[in-house]
Amino acid sequence: MRITKFGHACVRLEHDGRTLVLDPGMFTDPEAVDGAGAVLITHEHPDHYQPDLLRRADAPVFTIEAVAARIREDAPDLAERVTVVAPGDTFDPGIPVRVVGELHAVIHPEMQRFFNSGYVVTGDVTVFHPGDSLTPPGERVDVLCVPASAPWLKASEAVDFAREVGAPTNLAIHDRIYTEAAHAILEGHMNHFLPGAGQRYVRLADGADLA
Repeated sequence: MRITKFGHACVRLEHDGRTLVLDPGMFTDPEAVDGAGAVLITHEHPDHYQPDLLRRADAPVFTIEAVAARIREDAPDLAERVTVVAPGDTFDPGIPVRVVGELHAVIHPEMQRFFNSGYVVTGDVTVFHPGDSLTPPGERVDVLCVPASAPWLKASEAVDFAREVGAPTNLAIHDRIYTEAAHAILEGHMNHFLPGAGQRYVRLADGADLA
């Protein structure tokens, strides 16, 4: 499987001639969605969902009802391309996918939580993209797309989530919030705690492939 990191939370997966794009949002390079066979969206926040990027590729969109409702409101021209999925569902838009979890991580205890579902994508390797959630996938995965920076995230939570999931490779996503100096600090924390368990932490430039 070819795994390409694009801006912020967007990841492109290519396997056996099929291409899925997850969470193309406001920080995503438009070419990330070119040629996509399907687009998967975890939740409605604009750093994960942008109607103009969905229009760029004539591809079906798989997402939860909360996002589908937003699409019907924001971009009714796209509504016919949307398939609603729910936690626990499995579907196959070219590469098998399982839907995980239901809620966004806590932003503040007094703030209502948004709906968010992550996706486990299984090709010759298994990749888990959690969106803005710290809900584990409930199965072994080879690659965790681990959130690296967010107003709702502490470094200790990122480390503990990576350790709980236990993926051998942890690919940094959600990485447009920190400065490069702050990312270096988080990388130091990850590389202190993960290698002892046989795990690695990788942060890629936009458009780079995971090796």
